[in-house]
Amino acid sequence: MNSEQIMPVADQTTSLEDHIVRYSNDMTRVMNNFDWTPVHELAHDLLKCWKDGRQLFICGNGGSAANAIHIANDCLYGISKVVGQALKCHALPANGAVMTCLANDTGYDQIFSTQISVLANPNDILLVLSGSGNSPNILEAIKAAKNKGIKTYGILGYSGGKAKIAVDTPIHFHIDDMQISEDLQMVVAHIISQWLYDNKHLILDPKK
Repeated sequence: MNSEQIMPVADQTTSLEDHIVRYSNDMTRVMNNFDWTPVHELAHDLLKCWKDGRQLFICGNGGSAANAIHIANDCLYGISKVVGQALKCHALPANGAVMTCLANDTGYDQIFSTQISVLANPNDILLVLSGSGNSPNILEAIKAAKNKGIKTYGILGYSGGKAKIAVDTPIHFHIDDMQISEDLQMVVAHIISQWLYDNKHLILDPKK
């Protein structure tokens, strides 16, 4: 067969509309089939954490790191909108100087656990965000939290990985899609944020 006889390769691209339909269907299916019991548990624990003046720590890598910072913003102000009267919250990926120092001196797997060992107190809460659930620094953070007497939650995708077993309460969306896994982290966070805001009177004006 000469070059003139080579058949053209069929167009393998899919339309944007196909991607929109697939993505929305996959996300809807996962949410509709999900047992939301652990989200209820996390929401009520965070309300009590807020009331008691305890701390929430959040960590993740990549997109999950960005989500951790976003969630901290909501907890530090959005759930209350009264300055100085929201949930004490630390996004552990937020300080680039601390993270690069720890990565350089102690190893990347210790960037969250070292912060927890210094900042956390018994009965605080750790929320880890992970698509795979297998990131070494996430697993080390869970271990450090347990050593400090901290309750651990994880919002996880795929199989849940090792973190699904390691955390006290996994919030596991079983879907093999990193983008949807990261979206669902924020879905859970925003549901809880809105609920905390609607119940802020229990903290700010407990007599009502």
